[in-house]
Amino acid sequence: MKADRPTLPKFFKGIALFTPGGDLIYCIDDRKQTRWHLQLCVALQEILGLSEPPHFLIPCYTATVDCWLDPRDHQLRVSAEAYPPVLRHQTLLNAVFDKGDLVWHLLREEMCEPMAIATYYEQFPQLWENHDLVVQFPIAQSRSTQQFPETTPPPSRFPSPPPPTKSLHSSASGVDALETQGYVLRLFVSGSNPNTEHTLVTVHQLLEQSLNHPYTLKVIDVFKHPEQAEKDQISATPTLIKVWPKPVRRIVGELNDAEKIRRLLSSSEF
Repeated sequence: MKADRPTLPKFFKGIALFTPGGDLIYCIDDRKQTRWHLQLCVALQEILGLSEPPHFLIPCYTATVDCWLDPRDHQLRVSAEAYPPVLRHQTLLNAVFDKGDLVWHLLREEMCEPMAIATYYEQFPQLWENHDLVVQFPIAQSRSTQQFPETTPPPSRFPSPPPPTKSLHSSASGVDALETQGYVLRLFVSGSNPNTEHTLVTVHQLLEQSLNHPYTLKVIDVFKHPEQAEKDQISATPTLIKVWPKPVRRIVGELNDAEKIRRLLSSSEF
């Protein structure tokens, strides 16, 4: 993960909503004036083309981080909590919220029942697919739509959904109007051997040098996961694919060319 990125506010509340497939949409609110869970559900509906907002993901597939100034000693305090199904995403959460190696606290609640959520699979199969989405909800454009300020009593857990915000528009890709921070990359290799180890070290160094945003690098062994290699049409290894942000780009063969890596990560044609 690359730490050199736009600085986040010192004090803020961050809310993350995951799908069972591992996609992430999150928001950063430095004014702490709104519970954004419902807006994130509406955004997921538009991005993935769902029939309705997936409110059933709340609270089981959520995580929150709160950074505030302790009035007693004027020190920065951080509280980070995640439910069991998303605790495995701590590295990604720390990247998007710029929290280094923060250990997230495990939340347990009777309402968090993955088996019950699984009953929605037939109606919302897109939520169980991994689209490699890491999307930031454009909260700065949406403050006029805030519905639950801190000065009012908190809403019930499942109130009626709010209307979609004007900052989200349907498009061919479904995410054109959303600000995205972070890269999602896949590196396909052939087994564990000195060549693979050299490739991993080289790619990691080049990404650290080239990226100004956090990234996730998923390493896939074609021998162990041939189905994924077939899905991504891998004809040779190593192959590095940028799957997010769009458009998808790939490099096949030697991965020691820094300029090729930079071009892969840019929006220009490769």
